[in-house]
Amino acid sequence: MASPKFWWDISKKCFTVGLISVTISDRFWSITRISGHSMSPTFNPGDSSFNDYVLVEKLCLGRYKFSRGDVIVFSSPSNYKENIVKRIIAMPGDWVPDPFDTVIPHGHCWVEGDNSSSSVDSRSIGPVPLGLARGRVTHIIWPPQRVGKVERVVPEHRLSLL
Repeated sequence: MASPKFWWDISKKCFTVGLISVTISDRFWSITRISGHSMSPTFNPGDSSFNDYVLVEKLCLGRYKFSRGDVIVFSSPSNYKENIVKRIIAMPGDWVPDPFDTVIPHGHCWVEGDNSSSSVDSRSIGPVPLGLARGRVTHIIWPPQRVGKVERVVPEHRLSLL
């Protein structure tokens, strides 16, 4: 039978690993499950029976280093516990013409889902404060057949609006 010192050493190592994991998750990266089809085909393509899991990079939060085409995770403006994933279409100072005719205010961005027919986004909630951002999606990590980098792209049909 193992001695109390052995169990104490194991407990200390587990606690240290757990603390380091939480720190990394809180400061640098995290993993998020994508549900729904508002970002299809980028995430959860129509015929997929799996939800995509993605790597969310948080280093961009230090100075809100986002660009048009980035896919971001942000807290819902109406429920801070709900995370939403959308693509940035316009940044502060950009103009979004008809039917919105709005200039994106300082500290905000215009986000839209890649599947516009099933997406609740800036077209219905308006510009999103950058302070609600939780990070930038960089890679799909699950399911295995979809593992890969998430490209920074502004959809072609939106380019004429910028």
